[in-house]
Amino acid sequence: MPLHVEVRGAGPPLVVLHGFTQTGRLFGRFGVRLAESRSLVAIDLPGHAGSDAVRTDLPDTAALVAESVRTTIGDEPCDLFAYSLGARVALHVLCGNDLRVSRAVLVGATGGIEDTHARERRRLADDALAAELDASGDVDRFLGEWLAGPMFDRLTATDDADLSERRRNSATGLASSLRLCGAGTQEPLWDQLVALPCPVLAMAGADDARFASHALRIARLAPRAVASLVPGGGHAVHLSQPDQAARIVDHWLAAVEPGLTGATRP
Repeated sequence: MPLHVEVRGAGPPLVVLHGFTQTGRLFGRFGVRLAESRSLVAIDLPGHAGSDAVRTDLPDTAALVAESVRTTIGDEPCDLFAYSLGARVALHVLCGNDLRVSRAVLVGATGGIEDTHARERRRLADDALAAELDASGDVDRFLGEWLAGPMFDRLTATDDADLSERRRNSATGLASSLRLCGAGTQEPLWDQLVALPCPVLAMAGADDARFASHALRIARLAPRAVASLVPGGGHAVHLSQPDQAARIVDHWLAAVEPGLTGATRP
C-alpha cells in the first residue's frame, strides 16, 4: 500500500519526514520557510493521517518512502529532512536503500539503543502504551499526555502549528506505529554510519541532552557529517525555534556539495 504524499513549494525536491503523532503537513513556519525555495515532498508515515492504514516496520517503511519519492519525482536526486520518528526512518533509507539522496538533515536522530536489554524494555513500554491507546481509543487524551512530556516543553499551540492536524491520526494507527516503528524496534545502525556517502547535518536542541549527544556521535561517525546544536532548543527545535532552524538548514543545504546515496553509490 503506497504512502500518502503531498507536494508544496517550488524548487529542488526536499523530502520531509515527520515525527510520531504528526503528519506531513505539520512543519509550521519552519516548513513555510523551506517551501520558499524548495519543493517539499511531504510524506505521511505509516499509521499517520493519509497513511493511517499502512502497517510496516522501519526497514519496510524506508522502502515505502523510497518508492513514494520515486513515484512523485522520478529518479531525480533529492535532499532529505527528517525529525525523530522520521529520522529513524531516514537512517534506514540512507543505510539500506537505493533512493538517491544528495544531502540529509536529521533532527532528534539516534542510531538506536545498543544495549539489548534496554532496547527490549523500551519496546515493551511502547507496546504497553499502544495497548492502552487501542483500548481507550481516546486520541485527544493520548495527545495531551504525549505533548505534556518533558521532550515537548518548549512547544506552544502556535509552535506546534495546529493540534487539530495531529487529531487527523487515529488511535489504531498511532498504536501500530508505536508497536512497529518505536525506538525499541530499531536495530542499532551506528556501525553503518561510517559508510554513508552523502553529507549529513545532525541537528538537535542544545537542551535536549540525549539527542544532542546522539547528534555529536553521528557527526563523529559519518564521514561527511556535522552537528548543529541550537542554543536553548528542545527536542522539536524546528518547531519551537523555526526561523533559527530554517536559517541553519538553508545555509547548510546551500553551502555543502552534495554526495549521493542510492543507485550510484560507489
